[in-house]
Amino acid sequence: MTPRQPVWFTRTVRVVLALGVISTAAVTLLLASIAIADEPAKTSSSPRFTFSWPITSDPSLAPRGGTTRGPDLALDRSESPAWRAHQEPGLSAFERDRRAILAMAGSFRVTFDFLEVVPFEADAKREQPYQSWGTERVYVDRDDGKFISLSHILEMRIVDENGKLSEPFVTKHWRQDWQYEPGEIVEYLGRERWGRRVLDRREVAGKWSQTVYQVDESPRYASLGRWEHSPSFSTWLSGDTWRPLPRREWSVRKDYQVLIGTNRHTITRTGWVQEENNLKGVLTPVRALAQEPFLAREYGVARYERLASPDFAAADEYYQRTREFWDQVRDEWRARFRATPQITLRAQVDQAGLFRPLFEHADKLAAGEPVSGQNAAIIKQSLDNMRAGASAGASP
Repeated sequence: MTPRQPVWFTRTVRVVLALGVISTAAVTLLLASIAIADEPAKTSSSPRFTFSWPITSDPSLAPRGGTTRGPDLALDRSESPAWRAHQEPGLSAFERDRRAILAMAGSFRVTFDFLEVVPFEADAKREQPYQSWGTERVYVDRDDGKFISLSHILEMRIVDENGKLSEPFVTKHWRQDWQYEPGEIVEYLGRERWGRRVLDRREVAGKWSQTVYQVDESPRYASLGRWEHSPSFSTWLSGDTWRPLPRREWSVRKDYQVLIGTNRHTITRTGWVQEENNLKGVLTPVRALAQEPFLAREYGVARYERLASPDFAAADEYYQRTREFWDQVRDEWRARFRATPQITLRAQVDQAGLFRPLFEHADKLAAGEPVSGQNAAIIKQSLDNMRAGASAGASP
C-alpha cells in the first residue's frame, strides 16, 4: 500500500484483515483490487470448533475465516434493561414486538459460525466450516413507532504478533429496517437484480418486515415474519428468502448464485442471536432455479453478546458525523425503487468496489471536512454508476 492511499482505503483494508471475512448478516468492505484469501483458522492446544464435520482428523476441514486476535473482553451476563422492558406485563402484542426489536441495539461482541450440514451430491467435496468475529455497536437510527431502523457500526482493536493493541478501526457495517404491516418490500431476484413487491393487507396482518441493507445502503434481502414471545425468549422467523452470496461464499465458490432460506432473530436476557437455515441454489441465466437446483444446505449462527464495559467512542463519532449522509443514501435507494419495480446493479457492490465514492465521501465527513453540501451530488453519481439498468420486464 502506498502512502497516497486515502484514509478510507487504509481503514477498509485493516478492517477486512481484522475480520478475515465478514459473515452473512454483514457484507465486507473489500475493494475489487484487494485479494484476501480465506485461511484456515489458527489452531491452538484447545481449538474452539463450534461447528465441524464429525469423526475426522482431516486438517483441510479446520474452520476458515478470521485469523486475527482481539483483546480480552468482559461480557455482561446480567439481565439487560432492554430485556426487562420488553418482558413487562400488560404490554400489547405490538408494543412487545417493538421492544424486542429495540433490544437489538447496544454494544456487542459478535461471533459468526457457518457449516454446510447437508451436501446433496453423493461425491460432493466437504466444505470447511466458517468462523469469524467482530465488535460492533448497534444504534437506533430511527424509531417512528411502526418503523425502526438499526445501524451497525464496527469498531475493532487487534492484538498483533508482538502483543501490541492497535488503535480502533471503525467502519460502517450493515443496517436492518423493521416495518410493521408493510405495504411493500424489495426482494432479491437473483444475479444482482432486486424487485419491489406490493403486499396484500391480509398477508401482512400482525407481521413485521425486516429489510437488510449492504454497506452502501443498497438492498440485500427482505422478508416477512411474526414475533412470538415467552418468558424465556422472544423470536422472529422469516419466510423463505432469497439473498445474494456473502463474501465468505463468493470469495471461494463459483458454482451457485443464491442463498434461499429462513432468518431467525432471538432476543435473550444478555443479547440476541441470528440463525440462518439456507439452501445453496443454482440459477439459470434468466434467474430461474436450475433443473437440479440445490447443492447443499447450510446452517449459520451469529451471536451478539453484550459487553460489560464497552468503549465505542470512535464508532460514536463516526456514526454522528456520517449519519445524515448514510440516511440520505438509504432514502435515495427507496425513492428509486418507488419509481421503478426492478433495479439491476452493474455488479455486486462489494466485489466491484462500487461503494468506493460513497465511502470516500463518508470519510471526509467523519474527519470533519465541510463537504455535506456535496451529499446529494455524490449520492446521485454513485447510484447511477451502480445501476446496470432498471425495467419492468424480466430480461436477463
